[in-house]
Amino acid sequence: MSARAIFLGYHLDKTQKLTASEILNTFLYGLRLDISFTSYICALPFIAVLLSAIWPRIKSVKFVWGFTCIWLVIISTLLAIDLELYTFWGYRLDATPLQYLNTPGEIAASAAAAPFLLLVFVIVILSGAFILLYQLGFDLAKFNVFQQKWVMVLLSFVYLIVLILPMRGGWQQIPINQSVVYFSNTPYANHAGLNMPWNLMHALLKYGKESSNPYQFMPAEEAEQKVAELHAAPETDTTASLLNTQKPNVLFIILESYTAKFVGSLGGEKGVTPNLDKLAAEGISFTKLYASGDRSEKGMVSLLSGYPVQTITSIIKTPKKTERLPQLSKVFKEQGYATSFFYGGELEFANIKSFLRNGSYEKLIDKADFPSESYNSKWGAHDHVLFERVLKDLNQEKKPFFSTVYTLSSHEPYEIPIPAKFPGTTNEAKFRNSVYYTDYALGNFIAEAKKQAWWQNTLVVLVADHGHPLPGEDANHERSKFHIPFILTGGAVAQKGLKIDALGSQTDIAPTLLAQLGLPYQDFKWGRNLLAPTAYPFAFYVFNDGFGFLTPQGSFLFDNVAKRPIAEEGTVTEAQRTYGKAYMQYSFEDFLKK
Repeated sequence: MSARAIFLGYHLDKTQKLTASEILNTFLYGLRLDISFTSYICALPFIAVLLSAIWPRIKSVKFVWGFTCIWLVIISTLLAIDLELYTFWGYRLDATPLQYLNTPGEIAASAAAAPFLLLVFVIVILSGAFILLYQLGFDLAKFNVFQQKWVMVLLSFVYLIVLILPMRGGWQQIPINQSVVYFSNTPYANHAGLNMPWNLMHALLKYGKESSNPYQFMPAEEAEQKVAELHAAPETDTTASLLNTQKPNVLFIILESYTAKFVGSLGGEKGVTPNLDKLAAEGISFTKLYASGDRSEKGMVSLLSGYPVQTITSIIKTPKKTERLPQLSKVFKEQGYATSFFYGGELEFANIKSFLRNGSYEKLIDKADFPSESYNSKWGAHDHVLFERVLKDLNQEKKPFFSTVYTLSSHEPYEIPIPAKFPGTTNEAKFRNSVYYTDYALGNFIAEAKKQAWWQNTLVVLVADHGHPLPGEDANHERSKFHIPFILTGGAVAQKGLKIDALGSQTDIAPTLLAQLGLPYQDFKWGRNLLAPTAYPFAFYVFNDGFGFLTPQGSFLFDNVAKRPIAEEGTVTEAQRTYGKAYMQYSFEDFLKK
């Protein structure tokens, strides 16, 4: 209860948007999970008391005191971490950080903008206050113990058995889960109602055990049929070629966290991405493209393999599954292209390297290939250093080439090596300046690339790995958080200044690109050619734990935990709801079978 009050106070800007009734309900609805977690924690002390009643030589008082103090410190630390992670991720602490344990430096970089002194203060105060409260009112040493051994044994055993009921949340057939606190149509209110330690424990127990599909909205055959309808190929594909060459080089640039809210040509803030806006004017801009997820490694799989994102896990963490995915690099390598991947950070992060190896990239360039003096304090080489290396290597690369470049400077903590363009020291101001810096580095790179012999025969693909809550503090599910740029430019583009308003997701980029090059894309079955006619344009994305299904007429946003819509905007039909649920169900089923 006290932890929930601290959570609500720490995120006061969001709490102020709740009604008094909603704030009260976060405590009332959250109480069952609070009691459930408390019962789990109490089990071991009751076992200790039971054993000491049977064998008096076991000192249960000291054990319970030590056990309690250790757990109070651990929980206080987790609560402090959760406070700040929610600011960046938009959901409570779960098993997600385990995906990054093999690269602790990357975790530290993600948290670099966190107010560490404040969080340490919170940990110390919480730990001290809870331990003091325990000693004053709950220390086992303060209670009288029955002298009769059999009475102590019986009572301890009975209490231990009784704990089972609150652990599972009551007599009902299905044990308690997070949905019991989902009382509101406001996701933040539901998140505040969660008991964070219970949520983390539940996620850890499920971690790595994806063996069944939790998304069962309809019979499996119906879900498969609905998805097939969405991806049905047109009877006659009248897609016009937008290129002036048959076999161009392909430079695929992935921009870290590039939200459309900062891209002026997409209706975002003016002046943040002048070079990207110029490239859009010189080429082809897809104005209604949405990220499939909200994490870097998930976006990479969606972009390079055309594969949908999972909600509660990520296929990239399981190499045996990514082996079965198509990849653009494989297709281009089979066509005689030289393949390479450039990144200024560590490719071991989030298991990215295994995914790229499964994609048969011939050359991988990462942090270790750059001088240490070019690093920022957390991630790796600054973007301008990355682009300098790309330019140098491409001038020596065998032609044609397929090269993927992944930027990093617009990732928190938003460190840049040039003077800030925009005023302010808030995270939003730092993020805005980091996007501007990456745009600056990109502009310098393109200016130099245009002077090279290979430019006229090169197609440049520019797209973001995912969007961002900033600016505007978008909620975790909001469609504006997922709106990203997708631009085709370069010397190989024949049509200039073309805007395509076809609605699509990152999964559609690979088929669209391959179709323009006249290459086979049937293996990329989760996407469609955005330039071909379609009877049902749509975009699909996931967040933790829910999905958005967008059509030109309206948005259907669904929470998988509460099992109900979060929001519906515009005109949403029952068919759209069915299609969205079918896509969620069938895509996760496909993931399980990989």
